Amino acid sequence: MQRRHDIDALRCLAFALLILYHWCMLYVGGDDWDWHLKSTHLGEWLQLPMLFVNRWRMDLIFLISGLSVNFLLRDIGMRDGGVPRFLASRSWRLLLPLVFGCLVVVPIQPYAQGVANGLVEPGFGRFLLRYFSHSQPWPAGAFDGWEHGFTWNHLWYLAYLWTYTTALTLLLPLLRSRAGQRVRGVLVGLRGWRLLVLPAIPLALATIALQPHFEDTGDLIHDWYRHAIYFTVFLYGYWIGTDRGLWEELVRLRRRSLAIMLGLFFIYIVLARILPDEIPGSMQALVWSLRNLYIWAALSAILGWAHLLLNRPLRWLPWANEALYPWYVLHQSLIVLCAYWLLPLRLNAWLEPSLVLAGTIAGCWALHEFVIRRNAWLRPCFGLKAMHAPTPATRAATA
Repeated sequence: MQRRHDIDALRCLAFALLILYHWCMLYVGGDDWDWHLKSTHLGEWLQLPMLFVNRWRMDLIFLISGLSVNFLLRDIGMRDGGVPRFLASRSWRLLLPLVFGCLVVVPIQPYAQGVANGLVEPGFGRFLLRYFSHSQPWPAGAFDGWEHGFTWNHLWYLAYLWTYTTALTLLLPLLRSRAGQRVRGVLVGLRGWRLLVLPAIPLALATIALQPHFEDTGDLIHDWYRHAIYFTVFLYGYWIGTDRGLWEELVRLRRRSLAIMLGLFFIYIVLARILPDEIPGSMQALVWSLRNLYIWAALSAILGWAHLLLNRPLRWLPWANEALYPWYVLHQSLIVLCAYWLLPLRLNAWLEPSLVLAGTIAGCWALHEFVIRRNAWLRPCFGLKAMHAPTPATRAATA
């Protein structure tokens, strides 16, 4: 099967956007944009581009994850032991970095947040002893997850992805059944306006039914609204796979989907600005429906343009594919750490953000390039494949 370079490139670009998004969370102003740390240089003008990205950024990542599962499962049969091996392999690649990241990478985030809030005493060593021993409860609001005494912060994605991958694997007999294939056939057979509208309907119905009752908790157990949305787009990605007709249609519709995306975002922003906080249920349902139509139009436009422009062997792609997982695990802790060091210095509004971003990129690059990828023990802790000693033939070819 020919490698889909556009999916590889889109995955890397989506996570690069995630890093920039978390960096901007330091500087976006407004009551609805709270984060672990906040600079004194806040700009409410950032809300518009952040909102533009926020509505579809994680949907895109989960859709790409579903595509990846499709590629990995394509040639695996149900009765040859391949499915259990696949699930074991994915569990190792997802859960080991999750556990290692929670124990080693993430703790600097609650520490920095707690110190900045004045609710945790300075001293990282003392903090870790208390953090891991659960010897006493934390003050209310000390850091995100204080009530549990522990947090996975940005690594929640790994827990959710493992859950969805496991659920999809258990559903494989149904998905590969005649009824399951008919449902997939309906999706990949959509053309024209139906492709740009109908997949958004389940997302809108899930939002209307669940969002009023389930907040975005990020605790996996009680996050049913986000589960409904993210698992649906994850399943869309699995179903879409490499169906040539559907991808050709996404390319054909790329300009139309982009125009719809921009038009719906404009309408959504206007409604959000002019409507009061308390609106009738019917009006709220309309706003949520428009938001989900916007999300699906954005995903359709991104997939179509990416397939047209990125489906070729780009020179930077092999390196980026390997670096992606370590950079994802490291980036938010490095953003918080750099901000923790730099915010008290009261640098100007240009120098501080530049240094935070530069420090984050330099830290991710140096740790991946000189530590993680060269260490056989650390590689699997950051989701990388095991290091294999080169064979004589490989050494001769390299020479």
